[in-house]
Amino acid sequence: MATDAELIKAIAAGDGRGLDELYRRYERPLHAFLYRHGGPRDLDDRMQETWLHVVRAAQRYDPARRFSTWLFQIALNLCRDARRRPPPEPVDPDVAAAVMGAKETTQATEDALDAARLLAALPDAQRSVVVLRYYCDLTEAEVAEILECPIGTVKSRMHHALAQLTALARAAHAEGGA
Repeated sequence: MATDAELIKAIAAGDGRGLDELYRRYERPLHAFLYRHGGPRDLDDRMQETWLHVVRAAQRYDPARRFSTWLFQIALNLCRDARRRPPPEPVDPDVAAAVMGAKETTQATEDALDAARLLAALPDAQRSVVVLRYYCDLTEAEVAEILECPIGTVKSRMHHALAQLTALARAAHAEGGA
């Protein structure tokens, strides 16, 4: 099995099979990252744009870096760019269910929508840390590398994000329970 660095080298040489293999390896985590970081709006476009950036920048890839870190950094930058555009539409449960592959809205879908709403309420820097750490299952060191900040900053942002998520969840529960 070829390494990610070998596959990127193949892409840089014009071999589409390298891209096919990397896409298979990273499709699900990248899709999940893009969905949780930017919602369903333009999700497919951001996915395609991320891979287009990978192909265009393949010759500049530094094999000393982990490919996953580089990939998520590209995706994060695209999400930031997308947020500079007009505000997204409200989350539609039917769209979310379709994106998540569910045939009908279930409790899991509702929970996922609630989590997406809470995440959307966080400032970008805090949302990035939470999504990369918990949804993409990256280490704090990997998150720091992707965000290009010290690990202490990652820990601080995580602390504040979790405190804010807890407060937001309590407030939402109080509104729903009243």
